[in-house]
Amino acid sequence: MEGIMNKLRHLDAYPKVNEDFYSRTLSGGFITLVSSVFMLLLFFSEIRLYLHPVVETKLVVDTSRGETLRINFDVTFPAIACSILSLDAIDISGEQHLDVKHDIVKKRLDVNGNVIEVRPDGVGSRKMEKPLQRQGGRLEHNETYCGSCYGAESIAGECCNSCEEVRDAYRKIGWAMSDLDLIEQCKREGFFQKIKDEEGEGCNIYGSLEVKKVAGNFHFAPGKSFDQSNIHVHDLQAFRKDRFNLSHTINRLAFGDYFPGVVNPLDGVQWMQKQPIGMYQYFIKVVPTMYTDENGHTIQTNQFSVTEHFKGAERGLLDNLSGVFFIYDLSPIKVTFAEGHVSFLHFLTNVCAIVGGVFAVSGIIDSCIYHGQKAMKKKMEIGKFN
Repeated sequence: MEGIMNKLRHLDAYPKVNEDFYSRTLSGGFITLVSSVFMLLLFFSEIRLYLHPVVETKLVVDTSRGETLRINFDVTFPAIACSILSLDAIDISGEQHLDVKHDIVKKRLDVNGNVIEVRPDGVGSRKMEKPLQRQGGRLEHNETYCGSCYGAESIAGECCNSCEEVRDAYRKIGWAMSDLDLIEQCKREGFFQKIKDEEGEGCNIYGSLEVKKVAGNFHFAPGKSFDQSNIHVHDLQAFRKDRFNLSHTINRLAFGDYFPGVVNPLDGVQWMQKQPIGMYQYFIKVVPTMYTDENGHTIQTNQFSVTEHFKGAERGLLDNLSGVFFIYDLSPIKVTFAEGHVSFLHFLTNVCAIVGGVFAVSGIIDSCIYHGQKAMKKKMEIGKFN
């Protein structure tokens, strides 16, 4: 048994030195204190990393199909009225959403940016105070009013009972309205008076769009939009002006839900129009993103990058295209973020590396200082004897 103990004793990789042979120095004490503090700082830093989740990033090919893209926006136009501003969305598949009002809220703003009125259903028509007369004669008892669409009826007997319905009927068949003074419904509702009352006001428009997950654009522009010979145009004749100040501030723009660490580069961006007519364009590259938290909950969303361009023109050459356009395209690469924790064995390995590394480096520094002081002291003694 004693022989086994002796053999085990010879395997000791940490031989002990008698304390009588220790030589303690002032520099060694200082190095020990500094290295201990540094070791503690690294240790607490490693504990913090161990307790908090780390995010692993990967790039994969986006194989999703048949999904939709949700666009959340909040844009302020300080110099264009809500009754003039419209929102359209068009994609390369040919699908169009013209004068979008669903899930859209408009706030009328005064010159100081204060809210005058909130319109949760978009720009609506003023309600009639009393029944109108039927085209060509008076209404009989209990007879329902049916206003004329002025030749824009899509089916026989179609009724247009408000100025908005007449304008929509014209838009559907691609006609522009040349003179609203001739439209009975518009005169009754005071269409031009409403535009005059809102002159000088601004508009804050916010909400969301649900579009196909294909390349396309959505834009804010004055006037009703319609297709004319397969060309997307806006009817500005109803407003009796051809120049609009499209200065704007993008309070928020996101393609999907929020996730930790997301940066939307257009949030807070402001642009002031200097030329009387033009089109402001944002070219956006949308990157599909999947974020998985430490509990396994997954968020399917998007990030994006953007470049900006202003396309100006002389008066009369670009009137129908004046607006703020967000032109987006989709990346074929998806970014995945996954939260996770460092394993305990990995944490233990790092702690051992910290302790051993600091101890070894401080020992080397102490040894260099000790032997340097010893050599200098020896040279000084030799110099005294000489």
